Amino acid sequence: MNLLSVLAKVSGFTLLSRVTGLVRETLIASAFGVNPLTDAFVVAFRIPNLLRRLFAEGAFSQAFVPILAETRARGDEAATRSLIDHTAGALGLILLVVSGIGILLSPQIVQLTAPGFHNDPAKSAATADMLRITFPYILFIALTGFGGAILNTWGKFSLPAFIPVLLNISFIACTLWLPPYVHPGIEALAWAVAIGGVAQLVLQWWGLRREGLLPHFRLDFGHPGVRRILKQMTPALLGVSVAQISLLLNTAIASGMRDGSITWLSYADRLMEFPTGMLGVALGTILLPSLSKAAKTDEAHFSSLLDWGLRLVFLLALPGAVGLALLSVPLVAALYHYGHFKDVDVIATHWALLGYSVGLVGLILVKVLAPGFYARQDMRTPVRYAIITLVLTQMLNLVFAGPFGHAGLALAISVGACTNAGLLWQGLARRGAYRAHAGWGIFLLKLAVALGVMGLVLWLLSPADQQWINWRTQPWLRIGALTGIVSAGALVYFATLWVLGFRLRDFKRVG
Repeated sequence: MNLLSVLAKVSGFTLLSRVTGLVRETLIASAFGVNPLTDAFVVAFRIPNLLRRLFAEGAFSQAFVPILAETRARGDEAATRSLIDHTAGALGLILLVVSGIGILLSPQIVQLTAPGFHNDPAKSAATADMLRITFPYILFIALTGFGGAILNTWGKFSLPAFIPVLLNISFIACTLWLPPYVHPGIEALAWAVAIGGVAQLVLQWWGLRREGLLPHFRLDFGHPGVRRILKQMTPALLGVSVAQISLLLNTAIASGMRDGSITWLSYADRLMEFPTGMLGVALGTILLPSLSKAAKTDEAHFSSLLDWGLRLVFLLALPGAVGLALLSVPLVAALYHYGHFKDVDVIATHWALLGYSVGLVGLILVKVLAPGFYARQDMRTPVRYAIITLVLTQMLNLVFAGPFGHAGLALAISVGACTNAGLLWQGLARRGAYRAHAGWGIFLLKLAVALGVMGLVLWLLSPADQQWINWRTQPWLRIGALTGIVSAGALVYFATLWVLGFRLRDFKRVG
């Protein structure tokens, strides 16, 4: 399996997801702007979305995929089928209970996660109402993630990568047509989450059925495979929970800031998710099964896979970070500055995006380095690093929130992500699981030259920030100018690398 080819395919579908996601965010920003009710929706969606990261793409998949890959490698089809069926039964029951509790205790959950809303009863009540609608999303999306983990283990990456597009389509449709039929109108977004979750699950399980992998729900917590997964999940759950706790604490802090702070952070985070999903999630998805196979049989290949992933991160994430920093106002203005989204919202979101851009490389490196531990079924080490990161991030929140407001929270997350990536890299190197291949020094030097040339071009070509805001009534001019500047920067970057000796064939990798 050519991993570069697979990465290109997965990234292509992820690109489609991110593009439709940007369309959805543009429509939402125009339709609803930034106000207390948008903050309420962000909180109502963030809570089940964070749980999704625990059950769907977080602790569960990190524990399940290596064990499934190991069982399948033994060639025992009956044992593999039994593992899938009993895992489906255990996961389904846990998710059903969690969803029920979330619906029943929505007001209490809002009080806990957004204490700043307490002074605004209408805002708090609206959040709880929308949370009741969005909470079952965790059931739908986690089972979707379970199906995606199975397909990925069988080398079927395309459908799981396409699935997120359905949620964006649901958002777009509900934003355009549903607000007149619900009160308040922003509740349409909550229904978009529920409808999108169902659509994702239906399509994913159709894919499983087509491949003959459709699970049958069998409940037996004593099943050996289920016990192993739950045992591995415990430290992984703690590790992923630490990251989600950090996000929840940030939300709680932002809920006490001026109205709009949560929404500004959310819009900036959406822009960060574009490169993070395109590269970080895609790389982590395709690397975990290959690393799991190599972990016990070929240490040299294991290290080589990690080295390949790290070089791709630096090659592609560094220009993304520079671009986000230099073009933060143009990006926010071109994508969000319509309808109810005001000039002040552009500037506030721009500052949050600047804070996040500092940590883009770190966020993506974590997606590549963490699977190096999960593939070796070492869940405890990343937990220790995650706890250190949590403590550091919250300390930095105290330092940065005062002078920088909501942007300080974004900056704290960025510094924490870079620290976490550094700890993961050091841990793998200390264990001998990763040995840097020759040539890193000249590789980074060439990247620095290309980044310098690209940054200069972006700076020279981009008009002043105020001009982008003034072009509000000329959206196509603004979008065309941004497209041209980004294209020129990318062309110059890769042309410089080509002149310096970079070739696509150098990054091919067989998994």
